[in-house]
Amino acid sequence: MKTYELKVAGVTRKLPIVPVNENLKIASFVILGDTELVIAAAPALAEKLPEVDVLVTAEAKGIPFVHEMTKGMGMDRYVVARKSVKTYMEKPLVIEVFSITTQRKQLLFLSSQDAEYLKGKRVALIDDVISSGESISALEKLVNKAGGAVVAKAAILAEGDAARRDDILYLEELPLF
Repeated sequence: MKTYELKVAGVTRKLPIVPVNENLKIASFVILGDTELVIAAAPALAEKLPEVDVLVTAEAKGIPFVHEMTKGMGMDRYVVARKSVKTYMEKPLVIEVFSITTQRKQLLFLSSQDAEYLKGKRVALIDDVISSGESISALEKLVNKAGGAVVAKAAILAEGDAARRDDILYLEELPLF
């Protein structure tokens, strides 16, 4: 199997190169379970952020990363946009997204409690990888719907054309194949 060597925040990983469709392959970057990488990358990305009140991520890969970032930033809470409605969610806000990694439409939900918490807050949107930008754009719309102000969009990696965007912060580039 072909791999891509990634160096980020002092940590090196060999990522398998996997097909997304017949014309595109990506280096598969999965932070779930990679405690070493999460602990190394979290403070490195936090340093790049402007002053924020809360971090927001989408379920699920960003959760351990945002958890570690909030610990290091002295925050006591973060918000997760869920991929399904949970029984405790009264009147959730909803937005549709098409992500390159899932290759299908998904819905993202914010509980009314999380939406109320975000109202008037300076928000940083955090992801593991920004590629097409669809997921981060959907998160931004959801936060705006809740009345939060997105002041930063950030990820560990910017994949493909995302690395040329001037509206995101990231630690390293990840090529498309």
